[in-house]
Amino acid sequence: MALSGLDIFKLLPKTNCGDCGVPTCMAFAMKLAQKKAELSECPHASEEAKATLGAASEPPIRLVKIGGANAFEAGNETVMFRHEKTFFHQTGIAIQLNTSEDKDKILKKIKEIENYQVERVGEELKTDLLYISHNSKKAEDFAETIRLVKQNSTKGIILDCLDEEVLKEGLALLKDDRPAVLLRKEISDNDIEIAKEYDISLILTAQSLEALANQAEKARNMGVSNLILNLESENVGQQLQNNTILRRSALKANFKPFGYPLFAYINAENEFDRLARISILLCKYGSIIALPDHDKAMLYALFTLRQNIYTDPQKPIQVDPKVYPIGEPTPESPVFLTTNFSLTYFIVSGEIENSGTSAHLVVADTEGQSVLTAWAAGKFVGETVAKFIKQIKLEEKIKTRKIVIPGLVAQISGDLEENLPGWEVIVGCQEAADIPSFVKQVNLT
Repeated sequence: MALSGLDIFKLLPKTNCGDCGVPTCMAFAMKLAQKKAELSECPHASEEAKATLGAASEPPIRLVKIGGANAFEAGNETVMFRHEKTFFHQTGIAIQLNTSEDKDKILKKIKEIENYQVERVGEELKTDLLYISHNSKKAEDFAETIRLVKQNSTKGIILDCLDEEVLKEGLALLKDDRPAVLLRKEISDNDIEIAKEYDISLILTAQSLEALANQAEKARNMGVSNLILNLESENVGQQLQNNTILRRSALKANFKPFGYPLFAYINAENEFDRLARISILLCKYGSIIALPDHDKAMLYALFTLRQNIYTDPQKPIQVDPKVYPIGEPTPESPVFLTTNFSLTYFIVSGEIENSGTSAHLVVADTEGQSVLTAWAAGKFVGETVAKFIKQIKLEEKIKTRKIVIPGLVAQISGDLEENLPGWEVIVGCQEAADIPSFVKQVNLT
């Protein structure tokens, strides 16, 4: 029987210290009861509380790790929609390696996957896992591919091998690497024993919710809890519905057999269908998505979408507030102003660079908010910007006394000039894309 907030409160220290991030112990107890927090967030919880609460304090979706020292983590989610709190662990993207391919070709693909990453708004975006599919007629190709991966990659590994003996040989090479194994058949006692012996995660495959629940329950009862669920579907609409049912059952009904990360293998022949299907699963609860090819153009689009979905909506991505040199500015170079919202910074700095102008970019502290949002919140106004410019001692570093402000907040120009005596405020363009043409038309020296 689920414990109420009051039942949980009785087991908490009742100090209202706030160390858990919540003002009172009662509020924290209510969050625990709603599965929106973990008991581990309270540093003062007694052993009695830990023992009594037990599973009641566990997140409804289990955290599963794949890999060694830098393991990929999936699960541990507590909400249906990111705006309710946030999604904690982004969808893992796995790229398939076929053991039937030439070893030089496999090695080239591993290195290409390992070296490909994209920088966007200050973050390095890349794939997370390698999915080794044993489709060769030679048993030794499986172990050889695993060796190539271990020697040339740091990513977690998912294994797909129907031959149990060949699989064991491969697992022996991955000691302490905690791989995951995809089961394409109903889970057996042997599968469970292998999972225990080699400390691996099992990806359970089924064609119905009932069959999947039965397999998960069997594994749980026999002591295997590192599970990932693969509910196969005929089309993307059915898969979206299934994912929603699985997530809702785990979060709202606390149905333990469905309280695990979700896996999907996407191999649509049409690349646009493939991109659409992956995008839907990125948005709706896919924990790991395996792809047959390393398509850089497609991955770039997926990286961007994934970053947007898994950014904490309560903590905007931001850069450090300071003066950034664009190009090779001198003390006479022009000065531009913007906020420290990462996307704003990277777009503005990129357009200044595209203009061919070296400049000083003053990035004010707006707690990661965009220009208009920060202005509306009173964090990007003349007084605060002037105060920031004085704090960073900008006047001691440059000789120019002209500053270009975003055109969207032209109304702060008078207040800014009043708080920065001797400065000329130039109202810039409203869109960052217009900066190159703006620079050519206005005298900024």
